Amino acid sequence: MIKITLPDGEIQEYKDTTTGIEIAENIGPKLLKDSVAIEINDILYDLSYQISSDANIRIITKNDPDALHILRHSSAHVLAQAVLNLYPDSKYGTGPSTDDGFYYDFMFSDPISDKEMVKIEEEMMNIINEGQTFNKEQYILDEAKSMFKNQKYKLELIDTADQSEGVVDKYVSVYSNNKFSDLCLGPHVPDTSYIKHFKLLRVAGAYWRGNESNDQLQRIYGTSWFSKKELDMFTNQREEALKRDHRKLGKELDLFISPDELGPGQFIWTSKGAIVRDNIENFSKEKHKENGYDLVYTPHIGMSELWETSGHLNYYKEAMYPPMQSEDGNEYYLKPMNCPFHILNYKSSIRSYRDLPIRYFEFGSVYRYEKTGVLHGLLRARGFTQDDAHIFCTTEQLDIELKSLLKFSTGILNSFGFDDIEADLSTKPNKAIGDDQIWDHATESLKSSLVSMDIPYKIAPGEGAFYGPKIDLHVKDAIGRRWQLTTIQVDFAQPENFDLEYVSNENKKEKPVMIHRALLGSVERFTGILIEHYSGLFPGWLSPTQVVIISLNDNVSKYSKKIINKVKKYRHHHDNTNARLSEKIKKYKLQKVPVLVVIGENDMNNETIAINFSDGQNLQDVPVKDGIKSINNYLKTPDLNI
Repeated sequence: MIKITLPDGEIQEYKDTTTGIEIAENIGPKLLKDSVAIEINDILYDLSYQISSDANIRIITKNDPDALHILRHSSAHVLAQAVLNLYPDSKYGTGPSTDDGFYYDFMFSDPISDKEMVKIEEEMMNIINEGQTFNKEQYILDEAKSMFKNQKYKLELIDTADQSEGVVDKYVSVYSNNKFSDLCLGPHVPDTSYIKHFKLLRVAGAYWRGNESNDQLQRIYGTSWFSKKELDMFTNQREEALKRDHRKLGKELDLFISPDELGPGQFIWTSKGAIVRDNIENFSKEKHKENGYDLVYTPHIGMSELWETSGHLNYYKEAMYPPMQSEDGNEYYLKPMNCPFHILNYKSSIRSYRDLPIRYFEFGSVYRYEKTGVLHGLLRARGFTQDDAHIFCTTEQLDIELKSLLKFSTGILNSFGFDDIEADLSTKPNKAIGDDQIWDHATESLKSSLVSMDIPYKIAPGEGAFYGPKIDLHVKDAIGRRWQLTTIQVDFAQPENFDLEYVSNENKKEKPVMIHRALLGSVERFTGILIEHYSGLFPGWLSPTQVVIISLNDNVSKYSKKIINKVKKYRHHHDNTNARLSEKIKKYKLQKVPVLVVIGENDMNNETIAINFSDGQNLQDVPVKDGIKSINNYLKTPDLNI
């Protein structure tokens, strides 16, 4: 007899063995219909898995957060099966689920294009309609190699014992449906009929296993959902996202360029883009100074000794550019982080408990060797500028500092129009500095600060930085997408690495606590997100051109100058060309100018103006004083309410 404990504490007893299917069926037909997989003692399994000992279980239904990943990974298998049916000579690599869908990598005899997607979708639907069961089997290595003898990528996965692809110790986990088999640990949905609402999205290039020295494969992206409504919502959102793509709008609005001569992942900000960036940075700088931060500037390179002490050469070297050799034999690295320089600034003087907390802030450019395949405009670049802050405080000050940091961070994000904020709390990874007691202390401090600020959060196990746990703040944009922005990391390790100290009120030397924080993340990425959030139509205070004054004819030129003088504190342009008014308005609407002031002879005679605001509000025959007041309100820089 085995005992199965349900999430609500109820215990069910079974003879010898049972399965998730039997348990769900016992609870009720609706649960069985909605069931996707089962969690047994915190590990996910197929519903058909035989349970032969006492266990705590949870039935994974279609509404469970884990269910979509299971559905999408199953969809990736069906995609690979359809491709092999249509292109028998193709080689298949790996096919994981993603946050919004799935993909699978292939080597085709002849490259395919997006035009082939319809044909592949039809073959996938044939497989889905057959309701083929996903069956899991274990094979010894030689058997598995024989099974995949014509698939070189699968053989490589077996030889390199990639557990994510089903290879564990001397056994290989394989899922089969019909005549198709794939390496996989699972779990999967019970059969292919669960995959009803899917769509293939595009074909792109991808290097095998993300290594640029490996084969160039073709990656087919898709998405999969449990309902047509969810699929339609995603499709509509994706179409809207394509319209808002910051790379497209950045070119149309002349904000930044990326010439081939720069190489991938590098950008030049044009005059208009520089205005937007300058406003973002100046606003942030002023608010930091108002809230007790000291502005610093640090170098772009540092000697290898610095990065050895910080641990970056041990834990982060793959993302760093190769060293530069100086004539004295020293090696210098482009900085991937600003923190070691802020640490040196702290260490440059004897610190007292009376000095703490010390808060350093800078817009520091950093350089990371991102693989070409993951670069994505301003959102993923190789050189970028972080709004980096590092706080040094006592252990007793930690909770207060974290609460203050969260309040300040959310206030800044609110100022840029992001009000829907939630958090991830990332805990200790396998590869980390520091003992468990230190990590527990830091993690609990972060958790209590989130609770005190009433910020919704979820735990991200093992996702912390190598030197401490962290909070990532996420915002939702205008079309509901989730973006990670602010990162707050507690660090007890670096003060040990660099032997940082302060003199306590008992005249003893103590170690400070260090907090790393990037609020906007990077200026480049944040600007890209802003462009997409606002679809290029920035709030008035950020817009490159804030006001355009349109004169209808030369007779009003003198009166127009009077109005220009009243708005000259704003970034403005005067248009007195002979083009038709409708053409002028269309031109500046396309340029996303927030305020258009139209001046005709009636306005000159009556001391009025007409105003078109970018939010659709139009004012006619407005007295100049009232009109200027409306413009001032529309273009004002936001207050920071913290």
